[in-house]
Amino acid sequence: MPLSEHEQKLLEQLEKQLHEDDPKFASSMGSVPGRSWSTRHLVLGVLATLAGVLLLLVGVSTQIIIVGVVGFVVMGAGVYFATMRSSAVGKARAAGGRKQGKPRSSFMSNLEQRWDERHGGES
Repeated sequence: MPLSEHEQKLLEQLEKQLHEDDPKFASSMGSVPGRSWSTRHLVLGVLATLAGVLLLLVGVSTQIIIVGVVGFVVMGAGVYFATMRSSAVGKARAAGGRKQGKPRSSFMSNLEQRWDERHGGES
């Protein structure tokens, strides 16, 4: 069952706060906020991979080892480039610095605040 739009927003907020509060733990979990698949990287990577395969085949068919090795390296670089993710967060920080707004609060205090709001301050 897919998440509702509200649940997706909450999940994104929690993930973003986790990255702000404990980046070492968040990076060990393998999820990085603001990173998305780039169509440009995918297309260029696939083209480089195809060029590498062609070079590899030419190197094998002509029995020129260096051409085959270069083709293999180009092919590997193309696959790596195709699977890279672009960082929207890094671009935003480079352009405008730190975002303005309310001061950052800790992850747990934010969760406690939401809990209190939901239950009307009953504790």
